[in-house]
Amino acid sequence: MGLTIPAVALMDRFRLAARAYLAYGVIYWIGGFYLAMHGVGVRGGRMMQSGVVWIVLGLVFVVLIPYLLAQRRAWFERWVLSRRDFARVLTALMALRAWKVLEVALRPETASVAAPWGGEVTFRAGAIGFLIVTVAALLLIGRAAWAKGAA
Repeated sequence: MGLTIPAVALMDRFRLAARAYLAYGVIYWIGGFYLAMHGVGVRGGRMMQSGVVWIVLGLVFVVLIPYLLAQRRAWFERWVLSRRDFARVLTALMALRAWKVLEVALRPETASVAAPWGGEVTFRAGAIGFLIVTVAALLLIGRAAWAKGAA
């Protein structure tokens, strides 16, 4: 039983989508961790319980989502969603994330945070970088989600 060329191309789309999400997730996780270490986005100004929970939960998503996208998982498709539907839901959530990041990028005034290499990075500049990464990953995951053929 050999795979046809379209089936192989579809598998490659989902593997590429998994890699795109992994890159997106790692970049977001590092950025979120860095901001949390500087007291940004964590209530109380310090990385305490809620900050640690979000950091750990983010790391779980960075690992779990590419794992679920890369290839079919019978247990997941039986009890939760098909891989195609999962990618569609993920695309919608990432589009919402892109919209929220765009709002930060378009704000007239923004704060800044110390850059790891020295100097400062404004939230606007950071948001533009995150927006580019988000849209690129969103397009690759969306392409896999709406590709013709079996998922």
